[in-house]
Amino acid sequence: MAVQRMDNVLIVVEDLDAVVSFFVEIGLELEGRGPVEGAWVDSVIGIEGARQEVAMLRTPDGHGRVELASFHTPTAIRPEPADAPANTLGIRRVMFAVDDLDDTVARLRARGADLVGAVARYEDLYLLCYVRGPEGLIVGLAQELG
Repeated sequence: MAVQRMDNVLIVVEDLDAVVSFFVEIGLELEGRGPVEGAWVDSVIGIEGARQEVAMLRTPDGHGRVELASFHTPTAIRPEPADAPANTLGIRRVMFAVDDLDDTVARLRARGADLVGAVARYEDLYLLCYVRGPEGLIVGLAQELG
């Protein structure tokens, strides 16, 4: 038995509109959005009475997805510190391959995102950077060179 694919990554957020806009600006496509609640949700996530709004975004090639969830009940728990650095335990970022890193960073910065460090070149293979978007989310961007 083997894994067929990675289906999606879940990110819990407060401002669903802002975070959806951020990922759309990167180049993901909104696949769907709506309320999610009921016994099946409670059973899967192990939280009784969960009510949330979920947005599913997909990469243009259709192979990767990011699921965003905003909880109405119970209230989401805030991690500390709010803008955790890259060496904090747990999932720190999701990385996307882009065709024009400079353009993507410029568009994201115009919408309020911050460059975490600097754009770096890894040999003659990639340009790489981290960008901090809404709610402190860190996204990695990679442009293949050549």
